[in-house]
Amino acid sequence: MLKVTVVSSRDVLMLECRGRIVRGDETAILCSAAGRNARSVVVDLTDVETIDAAGVGALVSLQAAGVYLTLANPNAQVREILRVTKLDSIFEICDGNGQSCEKNATQALSDAACAATGV
Repeated sequence: MLKVTVVSSRDVLMLECRGRIVRGDETAILCSAAGRNARSVVVDLTDVETIDAAGVGALVSLQAAGVYLTLANPNAQVREILRVTKLDSIFEICDGNGQSCEKNATQALSDAACAATGV
């Protein structure tokens, strides 16, 4: 079972996940939590045991919907799944505490906004 704790800051939504991100209610919970009109979301995977194809699909769907995702602290198994599927080149992966990952996500969002406006 997946438990998601939502922590909001000014610019970034942080989702602290515990459990498994797998097909079923777990992916619906993740998408619902991330769909709070946030443009930048840090998904803290520190306490995530495993992720399956549906879980990966949920992350890809969020990214495709325009949500800038940063994946924080994936364990070796989750990191290997991201590597094998080549999604480690799509998602920003951050190792460190939530605040440093949140800072990186805020900076990346700012950089993207500047690039879009030509500044």
